[in-house]
Amino acid sequence: MFDTLSDKFIDAFRHVRGKSKISEENIEETLKDVRTALLEADVNFKVVKEFVNVVKEKALGEKVARGVNPGEQFVKIMHDELAHMMGEANEEINLNRPPVIPILVVGLNGQGKTTFSGKLARHLMEKKKKSILLVPADTFRPAAKDQLITLAKSIGVEWFDSDLKMHPKDIALRALEEAAKLHKDIVIIDTAGRLHVDADLMEQIKEVKQAIAALNPEVLLVADAMTGQEAVNVAKSFHEAITLTGVVLSKMDSDARGGAALSLKYVTGVPIRYISTGEKMQDLELFHPDRLAKRILDMGDVLSLVEKAEGMMEEKEALRMMKNMERGKFTVDDFLKQMNMISNLGSMGSILKMLPGMGQVMKQVGDLSPAENEMKKMKVIISSMTKKEREDYKIMKESHIKRVASGSGTSIQSVQDFLAKFRQMEKMMGSMMSMFKGGMPGFPGMGDGGMPEMGARKGFRQAPSMPGPKKSGTGKRGPWGKGYF
Repeated sequence: MFDTLSDKFIDAFRHVRGKSKISEENIEETLKDVRTALLEADVNFKVVKEFVNVVKEKALGEKVARGVNPGEQFVKIMHDELAHMMGEANEEINLNRPPVIPILVVGLNGQGKTTFSGKLARHLMEKKKKSILLVPADTFRPAAKDQLITLAKSIGVEWFDSDLKMHPKDIALRALEEAAKLHKDIVIIDTAGRLHVDADLMEQIKEVKQAIAALNPEVLLVADAMTGQEAVNVAKSFHEAITLTGVVLSKMDSDARGGAALSLKYVTGVPIRYISTGEKMQDLELFHPDRLAKRILDMGDVLSLVEKAEGMMEEKEALRMMKNMERGKFTVDDFLKQMNMISNLGSMGSILKMLPGMGQVMKQVGDLSPAENEMKKMKVIISSMTKKEREDYKIMKESHIKRVASGSGTSIQSVQDFLAKFRQMEKMMGSMMSMFKGGMPGFPGMGDGGMPEMGARKGFRQAPSMPGPKKSGTGKRGPWGKGYF
C-alpha cells in the first residue's frame, strides 16, 4: 500500500537528515521532491500546492524542540499534515440511533460494491454486535443477487429475496418492512452500477434515497483506489447528485500510488470511512488518517496490527498455549495455529510493513515469497502428521517420517529438516518464556511490555503496549508476554 510514495518520501528526507536546524535552504530540495512524489502519486494538484505551502510555513515557523533532531521534527510536521489532508480521525457510520438503519451502497460497476456489502455486514455483526439484513437491489445485473446471497451464507447473515422485476425503490421499501418484522438493526442495500456516471443511474439512486428518506439513510460510495483522480471525480459527481455520507476505497492493497486517499476528503469534503484491502470477508479496515500517514512515512501502524490480531485466537486457546509454554511445552500443533494466524493477518510483507522502519529494511531483504513458500510447505508436512505426533514430535521414528513424507508429497529429507527446525524453535520458545517470567526484562530500548519502534531514526517514542487476550480482564500474560499476536 503506497509503496512508491513511501519510498520517495523517505528518499526526500535525506536533504534534512542530520541538519542542525530547519532553514528555507535545506528544506527547499525536500519540498521539491515531496511535491514531485505527490503529483506522480496522482494527488490533485491543488491539494499538492496547499500541502507543500502549509508544510513549509509550519516547518520554518516551528522552533526545534530541545533534544529533538530537526529532521525528525520535519517528518512529524509531514505526518500531521498528511493526516489532516485525509480527514484527521476515523469517522465510522453513525449507529447511535434507533433501528432500522438503512445503508445504501452505491458506485460504478466493477468497483466492489457487492463484496463490500458482505464485508460491511460481517464487520457490523461481529464488531458492533448488530443484526443485519442484506438486500440485493441491482436490477441490471441479476448475478449480483446470487453473489450477495452466497456472501450472506458464508458469513451467517440473513438476506432479502428481492424480486428484481420491481423498481429498486420498491425493493428497498419492502426490505425495510421485512427488517422491522425481523427486528433487524441495519439493512444494507446493494444498488446497481454503470460503466460510467450517467443521468439514469443518478436518477434511480435518487428515487431509492427519496423513498426511504424518513429513515435518514447512510449513502456509501465504493470507489476503486487504483483509479486515482478518477475515483475522486466519481465521488464528486455522486456527492453533487445524491449527497454521500461516506466513501469506501476498495483495492487499497494494490494501490501503490495513493492519489485517491490523499485527495478525496480535501476535494469532496466527504469522509473516507472504510478501506477494503483484499478479497476475503475480513479484509476491511476502518480508515484512520493518522495511521495511514504513519504507514506512508514508514513509521509503522502497530495499533492496526494489534486490532487485526485481536480475535484471531480465542482467549481460552491463548491461555492454554500460555500454560503449556510456561511448562516448557510448545507443540507442532501450537506452531501450526500460529502460522495460520499469521496467514490470516495477511502476507508477510503486509505484516512487516506495519512495524516501524521495516519498509526500508524490506527493501534490503528483497523478495519474501521463498519464506512464505517454506511456511506453506511446513503446513503440508504438519497436516500429514497424526494428532499424537503433533503433540509430541519426539515419538517419530524412521517409519513415521517416511509416512509423513509420502503423505505430504515431500522428501524424507524435507521432513527431517522440518523436525530439526522445530527442535530449534522449541528451545528458543523455552528460552523466551524463562526470560519473560516475572515481566518483560529490561532489554535496552524496551519498556515493560512495550514494543520499540524499529526505524533507523532515533528519538521516536515507544509504540503502545500490546493488549492482552480479548475479553480477558485478568491481567494474565498471553503467550508473547503481555498479550499475543
